[in-house]
Formats: sequence, C-alpha cells, structure tokens
Amino acid sequence: MADQALVVIDLQNDFCPGGALAVTGGDEIVPLVNDMIRRTDHVVLTQDWHPAGHSSFASSHPGAQPFTMIEMPYGQQTLWPDHCIQGSLGSDFHSGLAWTKAELVIRKGFRPDIDSYSAFFENDHTTPTGLGGYLRERGIDTVTLVGLATDFCVGFSALDAVSQGFRTTVRLDACRGIDLNGSLDAMLQRMRDAGVTLEDQLSD
Repeated sequence: MADQALVVIDLQNDFCPGGALAVTGGDEIVPLVNDMIRRTDHVVLTQDWHPAGHSSFASSHPGAQPFTMIEMPYGQQTLWPDHCIQGSLGSDFHSGLAWTKAELVIRKGFRPDIDSYSAFFENDHTTPTGLGGYLRERGIDTVTLVGLATDFCVGFSALDAVSQGFRTTVRLDACRGIDLNGSLDAMLQRMRDAGVTLEDQLSD
C-alpha cells in the first residue's frame, strides 16, 4: 500500500449539516472515512480556506444571489454563500474526523481572486496546489478520494488526478453531493468518461 494515498476532501463543518454550505448527509460519511484512514498508510486532507470577502462569495457581488453563475477571468464561477473563512469554526475539520494521521493538509481557495475546487489545481486549471508533485516525490501513483462534495471538489480533484497520471478511485459511499441543477449526474458521467473508477461498497 506504500504507493497509494487516501485524499479526504473538505470534510469541514461548513459543509456538514448546520454549516454555511451544508451538504445533505455530509456528516454521515465520517465513520466510514475514519475507517479508511485507519487502514491507509498515506493520508492527505484538503481544507477549503477562504479569506473574508472571497471573490466566489455571492456577498462580494452586489445584488448577486448564491448558486448563480458569473463570468470570471478564468471562466464561469458559481457564487456561494460565505463559507470556510480562514480560522472560523466553519473552516475546521468535522469534530469527529480522525484527521491527525494526515501527512499533509492542502489548503485551497486562499487566493482572493480565484476559487479552488480541486485538490490539484485552482479553478484556472493551471495554478497548482503542489499536491501532484508531493505525491510523485513520495512514489505514490494511486489515489482514492472521499469527502465533500461529490459533484464539485471531489469530482474536479478526481478529474485532475487522472489528468496528472494517477490511478484514481472515488468511493461514492464515502462522499455526498450537492446536486445543483443536475451537477451530480453530470459529474459522475465526466468521471466515468475520464477513466475514474467509481466504487460504492453499499451497492456491492
């Protein structure tokens, strides 16, 4: 298992029930993710880490509503409720997450003018987080992704992982999706088409 890593995406308070951008059932995956962490040698976590007034927040655009789209210099951007503001309770990992085994925490979305869904690249798809280089330098060529949300940060991380040459699996039973205007089915198809292995132990 030395060449494999578990990447836990954004399992933070603001994405769990009661949070600012809650994913339905987001907290339900914590026990399963913890079990996978215990059984994996190499664990990486990502943490959404926005400064106040981030450009992806609807509140930063007068008159704009959350979950609408705007055009940014790097392409289309969904506007979100304020969430995962640096140092806030909402940005903390879920209190039940056994995160201390993580060898690396990748913070993303900290640049004020660009959002970051993927664990590998900002939303311009060219600015790297450094995760790809870290994994390669460690001799890791296989990744399994879990966390929140399936159709955004997990999905885009999986697509980038494949494009970077990693054998990539998403454990769907250890993820939950937002499903914004059909985004969940669309992302599942994109991942299949890209060569991501989709596993769901609940249906096996």
